[in-house]
Amino acid sequence: MAKLNITETVLRDAHQSLIATRMSIDEMKPILSQMDKIGFYSAEVWGGATFDACIRFLNEDPWDRLRTIRKEMPNTKLQMLFRGQNMLGYRHYADDLVKYFVQKSIANGIDIIRIFDALNDIRNLETAIKAANKENGHAQVAISYTLGEVFTHDYYMDYAKRIEEAGADSICIKDMAALLTPYEASTLVRDIKSAVKIPVHLHTHYTSGLASMCIMKAVEAGVDGVDTAMSPLALGTSHAPTESIVAAFQGTDHDTELDLVKLTEIREYFMGLRQKYIDSGLLDPKMLATDANALIYQVPGGMLSNLLSQLKQAGKEDQFNEVLQEVPRVRKDSGFPPLVTPTSQIVGTQAVFNVIMGERYKTVTKEFKGLVKGEYGKTPVDIDPEFQKKILDGDEPITCRPADLLQPELEEMRKECAEWTEQEEDVLTYAMFPKVAPKFFEQRRNKLYGVDGEHSDAENKVHPV
Repeated sequence: MAKLNITETVLRDAHQSLIATRMSIDEMKPILSQMDKIGFYSAEVWGGATFDACIRFLNEDPWDRLRTIRKEMPNTKLQMLFRGQNMLGYRHYADDLVKYFVQKSIANGIDIIRIFDALNDIRNLETAIKAANKENGHAQVAISYTLGEVFTHDYYMDYAKRIEEAGADSICIKDMAALLTPYEASTLVRDIKSAVKIPVHLHTHYTSGLASMCIMKAVEAGVDGVDTAMSPLALGTSHAPTESIVAAFQGTDHDTELDLVKLTEIREYFMGLRQKYIDSGLLDPKMLATDANALIYQVPGGMLSNLLSQLKQAGKEDQFNEVLQEVPRVRKDSGFPPLVTPTSQIVGTQAVFNVIMGERYKTVTKEFKGLVKGEYGKTPVDIDPEFQKKILDGDEPITCRPADLLQPELEEMRKECAEWTEQEEDVLTYAMFPKVAPKFFEQRRNKLYGVDGEHSDAENKVHPV
């Protein structure tokens, strides 16, 4: 009998997928101690876009959020999503920053770091894996799942073996675009399980309406754990509902051993939040609809809304279908990158430019040029040398691990943000978001001290470096 492990995503990916990561710590706090009693395998609470949203939109310190959740949920393993050498930002960072981020994440309460690379380039994961091993954290490495001629089961099995050899504690099949179908989930799990000895977890979204069926077939094939979300913030571009999955396996060999009655109490709380989000316009009911277009266009739900928004701004909304047809062509030209942050944005924006300019690659974005150049790592398929030459326009491609070209930057970052630093972790906030962080630090200071410079009672919370 193999108990099915449940990772609850309502505090991170569920609200990132449905309401642009706007759930605040004040909204989370009343329910945390109750969630802690459920017995989830883990709760995904941090990473992904939460860091950016905290400082950009919520005027909230992400490190404080993590410490608060840790305090309120002492019995549950806390999990985060981490983009390897990209950390939680949008470029590659030097190894010293990556190691420091992993160290500080674990020191502040993270148990499991789910690490992935948008290109499935193992070289971009190794520093983070080693850092997590060193800090006695659990390194779960995610395979960015996608479709295309190169993405065979042999490809995924080979990548899984390399992940295991690199020191990962477990593997996650990360189906961010909801491209998995039930029988494919079954055979893929079976094949990856046959290739490695470490546990395998499944992360899939409900966008195309197949997530619950994929979970059912994956569990039958021996998957060790799955991601779900409390039902008020499940379905649509989010995940399969936690309560439904718990009920589905009750009394079977894969019983989750979670209590449905206790989960119902948690559900009531999130139903209140859901209504608040609908009333404020933050939760668009359209986001909860099933959209099988994901299976046709192989584009994640969030990327679809992003493309539409870009076209609206340009007054070219009527060219949406042309852009959707252009995305796979741009993807093929650029070496078949899986469409996940940041490659989804890079490929999508370039497709928009190709269509609205009326000529392909007449305008090339800096990021697309970087992708073709190799700044993000090695693409799954080699890029056509002639195309690469045209896009790079005289620049030389990068063939080594991109971070090998970066000098250590932690000390330099410390100097740059010294005037705002109130805790050691601030240097990491600044390093990832150097344009947004200073404004956030100023607002935080104004809260801690009167605007006239008078100390407030909160000064005792300040920890100078």
